[in-house]
Amino acid sequence: MKSEEEVLKAIGERLKAIRIQKGYTSYEAFALDHDLGRMQYWRLETGKTNITVKTLYKVLEIHEMSFPEFFSTGFD
Repeated sequence: MKSEEEVLKAIGERLKAIRIQKGYTSYEAFALDHDLGRMQYWRLETGKTNITVKTLYKVLEIHEMSFPEFFSTGFD
């Protein structure tokens, strides 16, 4: 079983990969374009904060992605 830190890091890595796939090379540009706090979003991508379901839902809505789609890859 993964530790909490490992799970948060995996979520952050997945968010970063999705952002890059959508054409955003910068977390700052993504955050600004979608009315998210730059530092808050950076902390999410780096796994340095405990993401809430509400925040994850908001980011996944931006990407037009469901929870099952998000968690289907990279969480073995």
